[in-house]
Order: sequence, then structure tokens, then C-alpha cells
Amino acid sequence: MDPLSQLLALLEPQRYVSGGVILTPEMSVQWPAHDGVKCYAVVAGACWLTVDGVAEPLRLNAGECYLLPPGAPFRLATNPDAQTVDFQTVRSEMVAVTAAKLDETSACLLVGGHFLLTGRPAQMLLGTLPPVVHIRRSADRAAMQWALERMSQEVREAQPGSVFIVQQLAFMLLIQALRLYANDPQQSGWLAALKDKKLGAALACMHQHPEHKWTLAELAARVGMSRAVFAERFKQTVGIAPVDYLTQWRMHLACDQLKKGNGGLTAIAAGLGYESESAFAKAFKRVIGVSPGKFSKENA
Repeated sequence: MDPLSQLLALLEPQRYVSGGVILTPEMSVQWPAHDGVKCYAVVAGACWLTVDGVAEPLRLNAGECYLLPPGAPFRLATNPDAQTVDFQTVRSEMVAVTAAKLDETSACLLVGGHFLLTGRPAQMLLGTLPPVVHIRRSADRAAMQWALERMSQEVREAQPGSVFIVQQLAFMLLIQALRLYANDPQQSGWLAALKDKKLGAALACMHQHPEHKWTLAELAARVGMSRAVFAERFKQTVGIAPVDYLTQWRMHLACDQLKKGNGGLTAIAAGLGYESESAFAKAFKRVIGVSPGKFSKENA
């Protein structure tokens, strides 16, 4: 399994909302600050997205997608000069999406979801994102086209099972948006490291064999780089040293196993490359902040 798939497997959305949102002409709607990540795409019409702290509003055309990490309030508008109303005021009107309503009003239809992702794996995935990610290149839009068409159809013409299908497609849209963001050579962070041929190979080594006692020298040799250049490039992109990353990844896996009750501490420690339970417990507390035993009780 590749590193992104492994990380996604550790994520357990605490809750999420998915579906369609319709903006009628001359509408401007304000959303409050939010937890979780929002990922929506325009499938019909166009609108403007304004995020607090971002200098210029973004025009979103059909086929384009935006991703908002946890944080600032934002506004969606079909007319930026229209009087702004609070989301809660028009909530029922906005989610009452029908094909007839959309066609009659020439409105803007967005589909996607709002996901509350918690824990350290979520921070690894979302922590380096900018206040807004705008997916708009033609090739990127083509990559999302199938999912958007399916979501649009399910939202406009609901059938038995549509809610579940839309939920799965919304999560697929989020993952696709993250992948497309990582393709931008100007970005940094964990996602960007995945797309770097050499750094991605090093991450794959650590993810596929977390029990191995990887050293800086061995990882550098595996990807054909000098120790100094590899260490600098890894830390500059990911934000931490390779060996520290390995420890953090091991602890993510340990947390998952402890939550699921998969084996005792001795077995978990051995499976992650620690020679003793005490060495594992020391590393766990240093990274997670509590002992493995306390973590297990708190997450039982």
C-alpha cells in the first residue's frame, strides 16, 4: 500500500456532511469559521469564493474545485455585490437541489463535502495546506470530471442509496483534490514529498517497513543521494528529519493498533522495530504525550 493510502486508512472521519449546495442569482452567503476540511466543486454555473485573510476573491467556474482546511470564515456569492446573508438563514433553500430548480434559475450548483478529520494523521495531511486550494487547470478538471458528473446526477435525481454514494464520491473528491494539489511543484509539505521521486521513495521505505531500523545513511543510499543533501531536502520539504518522521509514523501505527486492541504492548513494540516494551513506551510518550496504557484507556 502506498503512503497516502496508508495514511488515509488511519483517518476516521468523526462526522461529515456531503451533498449539493445551490446558489441562486444575486445571492451572497457567509459561512462561519469551521473545523474540519471543506471540499466542493462547481458543476453548473459559476460563483465567487472569498476567504477571510486571503486578499482576492476567487472565481469558481464549472469543473473547478476548492479545498478549505480548518479555519477562517468564508463567503460564496453569485454576485459579490449582493447583500450577504448568514448560511443558517438560507440553509434549507440552498440544499433543496432539484434539476428543475437549477434549470429554471440558471443558478450555481456545487457538490462536495465537509469532513471532520481528527488526530495526528489528519494534521500530517492537512497541516501544511494554504488557507484555500483552488483546483482549476484543465488537466486537473478532467481528472475530477467522472466523480463530479456522478455526484451531480445523484444530487439532482436522488434514488435509493444516493446518500451513501454521494458520501463516498465526496471523500473521493477530497482525495483527488489533495493529489492534484501535491502535483504543484511550488508546494511543500508531506503531500509534496510524496510526489518527489526520491523523497517519495524514502517515505515508501519507511511506510512499507516501519519495523526496520532505518538510518539516515541507508535511506539516502536507497534513493541515490548523499546523506547531507537527502537530510536537508527531506527536512526542508516535510518539516522534520527523516529519523524523526520514522518515529512519528510508527507512533501513528501504534495509536491505531491500540485503539483497535490489536495485541499487547510487547507485540506492538516488536512489530514496530523496538527491542523492548520500555523503549517503545518511552518513544510513544515523547511523541504522543501520554503513556500507551493511558492512551488505550482514553480511547477504549
